[in-house]
Amino acid sequence: MQVENKVVIVTGAGSGIGKATAIHFATHKAQVVVSDLNRKAAQAVVDEIVAKGEKAIVQQANVANFSEMETLLNQTVAQFGRLDVLVNNAGIGPRLLKTADATIEDWDAVIAVNQTGVFYGMKLALQQMLTQGHGNIINVASLAGLKASLNNISYTASKFAVVGMTKSAALEYASKNIRINAVCPGYTESSLLDQLISARPDMDAMLKSVIPMKRYGKADEIAEAIVWLASDTTTFMTGQTIVLDGGTSL
Repeated sequence: MQVENKVVIVTGAGSGIGKATAIHFATHKAQVVVSDLNRKAAQAVVDEIVAKGEKAIVQQANVANFSEMETLLNQTVAQFGRLDVLVNNAGIGPRLLKTADATIEDWDAVIAVNQTGVFYGMKLALQQMLTQGHGNIINVASLAGLKASLNNISYTASKFAVVGMTKSAALEYASKNIRINAVCPGYTESSLLDQLISARPDMDAMLKSVIPMKRYGKADEIAEAIVWLASDTTTFMTGQTIVLDGGTSL
């Protein structure tokens, strides 16, 4: 895929989809900024990439903190001179409770990371991309951003918001040589899925029963789609949501 030498930031890149995405970009010869709240985890990903002879640096950042996101963007541009691609991947999930029982703390935390964090990233990246005359943003939403999700009000709200934000911003900047798309994974192997499965003994079997492919997605499969969206092979695509769910939405 055509991403060689592109400067890419991946948030939440210390594990799961973010880690797989950072590694995939590096494998395709991009220059990757591996960002995560957990610096140790992010550094481990950088070490893995560098050990393979590819290029990556680490930058710790809390996506829910605007000043930290400013630092992430500013240091990237200071080192590389530009930002070609931003992958807004960082996300968290709540405790699984019905809406009336959901806690204010869960709501505030999930919205801060999953929704406001994406806004911060888009706002700052767009400012830089307008200055340089090009750019590409990929937001990681969810199947929960396209259909109802039980006992998951804050997560569902945040991911519906990401889909809407993606489309609105894509429309605003389509004439500025800036593309903005989203991926919507279904049940994918990750810490969030582990959290969901641990909620009750029969959850694993129940989830797989609603996936026509009868398996969970793999982080590498989502990463492939993200890198494809970031590549020069999709230059006429913007404002789209790519669903990777093993047929669950069917």
